[in-house]
Amino acid sequence: MTEAIRVLIVDDHPMVAEGIRAILETYEDIVVVGTLGNGQEVIDRAAELAPDVILLDLNMPQVNGLSATEILLERDPDTRILILSMHDSPEYISTALRHGAMGYLLKDVPVEEIKTAIDRLMAGTRYLCTGASASLEPGTADGREPLTHREQTILLELAQGKSNRDVAAELEISVRTVETHRKNIKRKLGIATTAGLTRYAMEHGVLQGTGKGF
Repeated sequence: MTEAIRVLIVDDHPMVAEGIRAILETYEDIVVVGTLGNGQEVIDRAAELAPDVILLDLNMPQVNGLSATEILLERDPDTRILILSMHDSPEYISTALRHGAMGYLLKDVPVEEIKTAIDRLMAGTRYLCTGASASLEPGTADGREPLTHREQTILLELAQGKSNRDVAAELEISVRTVETHRKNIKRKLGIATTAGLTRYAMEHGVLQGTGKGF
């Protein structure tokens, strides 16, 4: 039997969090490992709760969803983060994706769509609800997945010829984390080799610090 998907819900409105929990717990292949009320709590307890997917609100006290996303992905680049927010502006959506979120849902989506989004993230693909996708500029939703700020930094380091170990020492992170970022960068850019990454960086002005389109 396949193990249940472990979901952590983070929202500063208890009624919202518990409502989502009640819905998700009706699915046999999902177990809700907790409901937390702010970004600091998820940063402190993510490792302990070991969720497969984190359902995260954006506007929360102490640490907001964007900052929490960046910190969580810094600690574990394989973390799957699904934003659930009332904000449908392109700025919110594109910024969340740039920070590394794998999915974005508006809070008025049908309850079944939350489950669909979780399944898509577990399959390794990004998911945007129709409202979020429509809010983005043409081409953004279906085009290249944006690099996170950390991935941009690591791309620059790699393009300068540094090894995974060198980058890890420079950024004070583990070699495994660098390797995971490197894999994600190649996947997002559709590039298979280190030489290809260097060529991409040169062509897009990354090495000169003028890179655009991330």
